[in-house]
Amino acid sequence: MSKIVIIGNSAAAVGCIEGIRSVDKASEIVVISDEQHHVYSRPLISYLLLGSTDRQRMKYRPDSFYADNMTDVMLGKTVVAIDPKAKNVKLKTGEVISYDKLLVATGSSPFIPPMKGLDKAKKCFTFMKLDDALALEKELTPKSRVLVIGAGLIGLKCVEGIADRVGSISVVDMADRILPSVLDKDGAQLVQSFIEKRGVKFYLNDSTAEISENKAVLKSGAEVDFDILVVAVGVRPNISLLKDIGADCGRAIKVNEKCQTSIEDIYAAGDCTESYDISADTNRVLALLPNAYMQGETAGVNMGGGEKVYDNAIPMNAMGMFGYHMITAGSYDGDVYTETDGMNYKKLFYKDNRLVGYIIIGDVERAGIYTSLIRQRTPLNEIDFELIKSKPQLMAFSAQRRAKELAQRH
Repeated sequence: MSKIVIIGNSAAAVGCIEGIRSVDKASEIVVISDEQHHVYSRPLISYLLLGSTDRQRMKYRPDSFYADNMTDVMLGKTVVAIDPKAKNVKLKTGEVISYDKLLVATGSSPFIPPMKGLDKAKKCFTFMKLDDALALEKELTPKSRVLVIGAGLIGLKCVEGIADRVGSISVVDMADRILPSVLDKDGAQLVQSFIEKRGVKFYLNDSTAEISENKAVLKSGAEVDFDILVVAVGVRPNISLLKDIGADCGRAIKVNEKCQTSIEDIYAAGDCTESYDISADTNRVLALLPNAYMQGETAGVNMGGGEKVYDNAIPMNAMGMFGYHMITAGSYDGDVYTETDGMNYKKLFYKDNRLVGYIIIGDVERAGIYTSLIRQRTPLNEIDFELIKSKPQLMAFSAQRRAKELAQRH
């Protein structure tokens, strides 16, 4: 029986615990988390502010999860160092916890760029964790003027969460469009127009030149008054624990298809790692909850003595803004098929006889078929791709492939 330690307590940690227990019922599992909360789904913090969920329903697993999986949890504890030779981790409190195998699932932290006068803003928040949302919620009033710096996923989910609880919202971003990492220009314009109908004002191709207690002066010369400032510019993977001991790291921690790091008996999973993106044929950070879970599960199975690889990762985002839905996946490269119908928008990207990516906004009901084509690297000449372009349906597949598709969905 061995002792497995997990640093972090989000989706990757859950995947790891369930992966371990699928092959190993006896080993000791210890989770160490710097947060005080039972494992919860981070994407739901905006819905907590929106009022469409509550603290109990945000939990990613039931209250009994840790006990059911014979897992000890140390909440509110911060790991400050790893000693791979002695095989232990040191906590901020001075405690030392030994391990036989270790998973680093430390996630990412908000990136706060240097902004002149930022320290003068008295009510300044980030928006990544439950505690961030709870702190922001305490300051919201029906008259609050909110300035959100960042029009990416985190910034816009914050906008959705607070829109009906404040007086006004302004959003600033250096990019020429909203959601620049997931939408193309035409798709972004559709979504931006929809959000603007809710009274949100955007300042794009712009940035803050100086911030005072209640005002931001932008580089364009525009001035934006605010009572509350939310900084959602981006995130940076938390890699220092492993980088400090010589692990192979790029922008994030490098792992193989078994989620092993370059250091023996240390694994990593989630937003702190780089994954091999099959749609773009490259390693990159895929900061997505499903990816974190699958990486964690892969690590867990291998740490528990089983065999598992994670070799079909792709970037994928599914989100809604005020009931307007969008799903994107893969890479945006190659030939393009575009279809626009009012508020519905579809763009497919394909090359080398494979579908490699898509953007779908509005009617997203059958997007799963496109996702499956990308993940399985299905040769397009084996299906009726012309039919699938406009009408994704199993009838476009051969009888043999239809049977395979249906089997994988059940």
